[in-house]
Amino acid sequence: MKIDYDALAALAAVLRHGSFDGAASELGLTQPAVSLRIKSLEDKVGTVLIQRARPCTATAAGARLLRHAEEVGLLEKALAEDLGQAAGGPARPLRLAVNADSLATWILPALAETEGFLFELTVDDQDHSADWLKRGEVAAAITARAAPIPGCDCTALGALPYAATCAPAFAARWFPDGVTAEALSRAPCLTFNRKDRLQAQWAEAATGHRLALPTHFLPTPQGFITAAKLGIGWGMNPVALVKEDLAAGRLVELRPGQRLATPLYWQVSRQAAPALAPLTRALKRQAALFLDRDQSGKPGQIGAN
Repeated sequence: MKIDYDALAALAAVLRHGSFDGAASELGLTQPAVSLRIKSLEDKVGTVLIQRARPCTATAAGARLLRHAEEVGLLEKALAEDLGQAAGGPARPLRLAVNADSLATWILPALAETEGFLFELTVDDQDHSADWLKRGEVAAAITARAAPIPGCDCTALGALPYAATCAPAFAARWFPDGVTAEALSRAPCLTFNRKDRLQAQWAEAATGHRLALPTHFLPTPQGFITAAKLGIGWGMNPVALVKEDLAAGRLVELRPGQRLATPLYWQVSRQAAPALAPLTRALKRQAALFLDRDQSGKPGQIGAN
């Protein structure tokens, strides 16, 4: 099937902006002209590509064509760099899947030093972010999966260390006799969302028992820390985010020195890897600054730091 790449660009623009108006503004066209290109592409493919809603979203076929459009853009970027023509070229849309704690701690500096992309980040748990890459919905992902996804290159980045923290008054109230299975079964904890297993993993490692933890669901890394300081609950926080609060005594560790280290990997589509090489280098540099290079075991490993 021969693809009309002007129509493909229109499809990508509509899905990027969520509207035909936004696509028309980006492409310097009228809305009817964008609609005509989409209709022509749908006729050629033989199926609807866009769900006309607010915002516009892709059908399954539309998502596949969007992925193709982005892959073509990345290949063109790599070709331009090979030919020494990268300077001044258009920024290419790039969809990535990342976990929230990495986004809050070390990924943004890597993005800041990598030019030539328009980043679209999908936030998901590190144990699930690889699913976005397997479905072809992103070009690369930060994930806890060590085994390379078929068609992808995998780079070990290091391990993100977590500490179980809470406010001093919370510890005094709920753990007067220390961390026990009984105390953990009663003390409210903080959980990012229903995919988040860190608190349960830490509690099991600390007590040797699988526990039903009473929990608040709070899907925000910074909100986690604020909630802990306010005494709402205890939770697993990246050490990089709480080290100042620990030093100042605003937070304490439930069991000092007993921490989890979550290994992280950069999985990137092999087809996109050449164009993403600068980003890969930037991520590796930032990971070396923030992540623990000595702990590369399985997620949930207890480390004494």
